[in-house]
Parts: sequence; structure tokens; C-alpha cells
Amino acid sequence: MSDLNISIKNWSEADRPREKLLNKGKKILTDAELMAILIGSGSRNESAVSLCKRILASADINLNNVSRFSVQQLIKFKGIGEAKAISIVASLELGRRQKHQTVPVKPIIKSSNDVFLSMQPILGDLHHEEFWVLFLNNSNKVLQEKMMSSGGQTGTHIDIRLIFKTALEISAIAIILVHNHPSGKLEPSAADKQMTNNIKKGAETLSLKVLDHLIVTEKDYYSFADNGVL
Repeated sequence: MSDLNISIKNWSEADRPREKLLNKGKKILTDAELMAILIGSGSRNESAVSLCKRILASADINLNNVSRFSVQQLIKFKGIGEAKAISIVASLELGRRQKHQTVPVKPIIKSSNDVFLSMQPILGDLHHEEFWVLFLNNSNKVLQEKMMSSGGQTGTHIDIRLIFKTALEISAIAIILVHNHPSGKLEPSAADKQMTNNIKKGAETLSLKVLDHLIVTEKDYYSFADNGVL
């Protein structure tokens, strides 16, 4: 019996599809290995990877052809039951839909007003404080907008470590801090200034730029950078 017919559980950990994806990334896996993760297991005499290779071979090694298989066609392969067939059909349909969806254009931040226009609809009319961070690449394109904390009417606690963790995970080059004042007062408090300074000092150790900190109200905003206090 060939190695391909041995249960995946008996393979070396480096060769198992799930472990390969976790340790080396999704792109290193073959189509058969990705499909094997979907179906979970093969049969007594055939591994999931070997089974998926057979399915692909019957479709001329072309995922587009596999995507045309119905549940009834897939269950004709020994080792593929209804549940496994449904998993394959559903996942390939998701891939087809994703391919045809428009990728949203991330905004490029050129000024503090760009930040205000982006965040005012989110923060402007809240009755409690929220603290958000915009994570940017080296072209000032927004990679992600993320709420880091939500609090009461007069303040919110920020875990600075979570900001840096997110920045490292998505390879951000710069960040912009944004929070709202439900009271409508635009002037930063002493706590706002201290928090900004703490984040800026921490960011410097990671070569991460803090470009600005905006305080947003319903109709206006205050920019630390524009006012020279960053």
C-alpha cells in the first residue's frame, strides 16, 4: 500500500494538510490538500488527499470543472458521502462568488479632514466614547479601521498593546488615533494628551508612525497634528 493510502493521522506532522496550512501558510498547499481539509477524512483504504486527487483527476485537474459537479455526482466517488459532497460544493460556490465581488477601495488619507469624513458617521452622534485606530500602509492607504475600546460618557480605557499587536499583524506603517467627545467639547483633556504621548513613545520603538489623533464631535473635529501638539 502506498503512503497516499495511509491515514493522514499517520503522516509526519509536516506533511499533514492542516498542520502545513498553520505552519507554512495556505499558498503552499496543493488543490488536493485544500480539498482534503474540507472533507476531513478519506476511507479505510485511502487518505483524504488521495481521494481528492482522484476527484481532481476526473475533472482534468481543474477546479472550475470540479465546481460544476453536483452533490449527486460527487457522492459517486467512493469515500465521499453527502456531507463531504455538500462541503465541496459549498466551498467552491463561495470561491466563485468571491471572485466576482468588487473589492472595496480603501481610502487614502491626505488630511485630517479625510479622517473626519471617514469617522464622523461612525462616532459623531454617539452618547458614549469610543476609541478607534486607522492602520495605514506606506502610501497612507487605510488597511483597517478598528475600534479598540468603548466606554462611558466621559472616558474609555485603552490597552495600548492591542494597538501595536494589530499593527504588526497587518504590517501597518502608520496609525491615526480617533475618539469622540459626546459632550461636544473639542479641546483635548490632560488624559487625552497623556494617552497620545504614551502611544507615540511606544510606537517609536516599533518604527510605527503616529500621524495624528482626532477628537470627533457631531459637527467638527480637533486634530493634534494640525494644532502642533502631537
